[in-house]
Amino acid sequence: MADDEYVYDEESGEWLPASELAAKRAQADQVEVRDAVGNLLADGDQVTLIKDLEVKGAGQTLKRGTLIKSIRLTGDPQEIDCRYEGIKGLVLRAEFVRKR
Repeated sequence: MADDEYVYDEESGEWLPASELAAKRAQADQVEVRDAVGNLLADGDQVTLIKDLEVKGAGQTLKRGTLIKSIRLTGDPQEIDCRYEGIKGLVLRAEFVRKR
């Protein structure tokens, strides 16, 4: 890495190798999403509801203990995107789910 290009990092005020700065920025872009008990969630995880939730617009209530398969992270630390039978575009708050 002796011939690696150095780039000025405005946050730290230091000159860093370009590869190191790129890795630092990629890590900063990742958002940690945690469930109700503090478990780290990732795309594809299965979660269980810890509370009955009324789904607005669908006229349906999801009961406590309902299994939601294959979640997707949205980039918001409190919201997860998921699919459930009969409900399109379901977004749940992470505080109401527990990782299975």
